[in-house]
Amino acid sequence: MNEQKTIAAVVREALRVHPSCEVIVVANGCRDRTAEAAESAGARVLRYEHPLGHDAGRSAGTQAARGQVMLYLDGDMPIGAGQLRPFVTAVIGGVDVALNRYRGPVRRRQTHPVVQAKHVLNTMLRRADLLGASLTAVPHALSRRAVDMLGAECLSVPPLALAKAVTAGLRVEAVHEVPVGRLNKRRAKVDGKDPLQEVVLADHIQAVKWYLSVTDPRGLRSDLGRERKRVRR
Repeated sequence: MNEQKTIAAVVREALRVHPSCEVIVVANGCRDRTAEAAESAGARVLRYEHPLGHDAGRSAGTQAARGQVMLYLDGDMPIGAGQLRPFVTAVIGGVDVALNRYRGPVRRRQTHPVVQAKHVLNTMLRRADLLGASLTAVPHALSRRAVDMLGAECLSVPPLALAKAVTAGLRVEAVHEVPVGRLNKRRAKVDGKDPLQEVVLADHIQAVKWYLSVTDPRGLRSDLGRERKRVRR
């Protein structure tokens, strides 16, 4: 959305990832010349007059895509093709969900709530080995099998898609690290709050709620030493 300054560079690098690459840009309620810049750089553009909402563009682009490997990028974050290829290579090699190994800054007195949420969700899914790797962060790639199993609509809530992928037994791996924290631009706060942070945290809560609904209230963990039957509970 409104990324005319960077979208051409993003498209050009994406086109260099693989000889058979198609690049789809979702112009999500843009009020600038993002769509024109993307087309000039060689992308196929899906135009939406009104904003679809955060991450909904992933679902729209996925539904239009014809490839066997889906690589997801952000329009404001040019990343060199050499840093993108490991994600595609991993999926070609059998990985269903290839995540950015970036874990976020965790050695601080106060860890960012979004970073905490990513670690907590992975631990709950019994994938603490993923640390802070997440479908919330780009770059990441999915196999066609993963997309068909999860459904494109699910990708609009990335933590939920990750929870469903792990629960379904798909092969999920953190394959390569791109330090996106340095590339993310600072966003203005509204009434002292970061609106994007609120959305991402709500997405993680939705993922946790879904996981507990398909497992049990303790997420398949033991009740420790409690003997509830003895107190008729």
